[in-house]
Amino acid sequence: MAVPVVETLEDDIAEVRALEVLRRGIERSPELRTGFAVTAAMALCVAVGKLIIPVLIQQILDRGITGTDGYRPGFVFTAAAIATVIILLVMVLGRATMIRLVKTSERMLMSLRVRTFEHIQRLSIAEHSENRRGVLTARVTSDVETLSRFAQWGAISWVVNSALIVGTLAVMIVYSWQLTILVVVVYGPVIPVMRWIQRRQLVAYDKVRTAVGETLGMTSEAVMGAPLIRAYGYEPTMREKLRRVIESQYTDSLSAHKFFAFITSITDLFGIVAMASVIVVGVKYGNGWGVSSGELVAFLFLVNLLLSPIAEIGEILDQTQTALAGWWKILGVFDRPIDVVDPEDGVGVPHGALSIEAEGVRFRYRTGDEVLHGIDVSIPAGTNVAIVGETGSGKTTFAKLLTRLADPTEGVLKVGGIDLKVIDGESRRHELRMVPQDGFLFDATIRENVRFGRPEATDAELREAFERLGLDAWLDTLPEGFETEVGERGESLSVGERQLVALARAQLADPGLLILDEATSAVDARIEQSLGVALERLAEGRTTVSVAHRLSTAERADMVLVFDDGQLVEVGPHADLVAKGGVYAGLHESWIGATRETE
Repeated sequence: MAVPVVETLEDDIAEVRALEVLRRGIERSPELRTGFAVTAAMALCVAVGKLIIPVLIQQILDRGITGTDGYRPGFVFTAAAIATVIILLVMVLGRATMIRLVKTSERMLMSLRVRTFEHIQRLSIAEHSENRRGVLTARVTSDVETLSRFAQWGAISWVVNSALIVGTLAVMIVYSWQLTILVVVVYGPVIPVMRWIQRRQLVAYDKVRTAVGETLGMTSEAVMGAPLIRAYGYEPTMREKLRRVIESQYTDSLSAHKFFAFITSITDLFGIVAMASVIVVGVKYGNGWGVSSGELVAFLFLVNLLLSPIAEIGEILDQTQTALAGWWKILGVFDRPIDVVDPEDGVGVPHGALSIEAEGVRFRYRTGDEVLHGIDVSIPAGTNVAIVGETGSGKTTFAKLLTRLADPTEGVLKVGGIDLKVIDGESRRHELRMVPQDGFLFDATIRENVRFGRPEATDAELREAFERLGLDAWLDTLPEGFETEVGERGESLSVGERQLVALARAQLADPGLLILDEATSAVDARIEQSLGVALERLAEGRTTVSVAHRLSTAERADMVLVFDDGQLVEVGPHADLVAKGGVYAGLHESWIGATRETE
């Protein structure tokens, strides 16, 4: 029966991809190659030690018990002592080899996790917008972990077991080439079966790794959005979504593991048949072929020694396919280009208020239409700027471009008269700071969170940052002061309080350009007054760009940039734009009306 062309093509692709993934994976994990030759040599010595034991058994039987000289206790005890020493040496050497492999594995996993995490952190906002956070998390955690068993034993086992199989076959041929041919003929069909399975395992495990990423992504959403899910009675729908992704992972995992179960069953079955064939044929024809009883027993030990690594290869094959699938996903992360690359010989930005110039700036995400269309604007140093516009108008994207979270698709952005692309990364991170909408805080104390602005700052400098913003009184109301734990993502504090801590962090950093993304949105009235004072003081002596949700921020600004459908349609002071009666005037009138309705 002819094999379908499509299936054959998929098999060839799977085989080529497996070899390519293995090659690239080892290149990305140089720690696997460190000391590999020594470890392989140690493992090969273990294999040789295993081969010597059947030979000693044969010598004991043929020369010490059933030989022409009869029972020779001295020879038997000497050979048995040698065998005991070899077994002990093999045990000690095997343990030392395993320790080396585990150390190499853990070193490789740690390094790979760090490199993968660093690459993810350097990806542009476009990449992070197009991928679930849980999926990216799976690359650093679950997918890296799939390499553990392979790195600990699988990689070296391919070398050692292959050498052990060849060595065992050579010794078997010396004892009886006829019985060796019998074993090869009986056990031979296992090889093409394993090859067939290997091609399908990689595809199956690739589906498993994808399913794991989807499960982590959905679980992350369910955990992070638990309060909202409960508030809106969304539990049944979310449970159904989780059930579907978990069931999909279960189905894919079951499908992948059935190959391993099949390999184990096949190798055991053919192994039993091979052993039985050797016993039957050896007993019947052994004497005629010159095979002594000791050699036949030794041959049976060798057959078992041959079948053991072949069966182990089935398990290693399963580990290898899992590892290759994980490596494939991780390599997919490394294949994503780093859009924002710091220049090697970058230009430093002078400290102090910075000017901003945008010349024909356009931007599009990888999937989707262009979101900024030819932005041209010049902002003098020290200006307090508010960016306003409807949701989706491009104002937040423009603010992110100013901190070089991504580069314009076309056009040039200059800060302090210098193209952002040529500014030194360290200088840019020091002089350009962004306070995001949610005032993100780490699960630590207020002291640790504020110190992210300048890690080397003293407690006195931290206190001064709060005092400069008029937030010292609020800080003193907290039960533990600087030692107050903020909880995961700062959830022990209110939204407004998280923003206060974020502003103190920005003050400590003392940047020349500060971008505030919706800094006053979702803030209660009690905090808004403190926040307003803090923002005014924070703006002193530097250029401030605020993405304004509440137009009270725009009313206090020196300059207002009005975005509409990705275009900069109006620029000017608040009063002039209201008098003009354009887009901004309409937004302001709507905001005033909404404010009155809520009073």
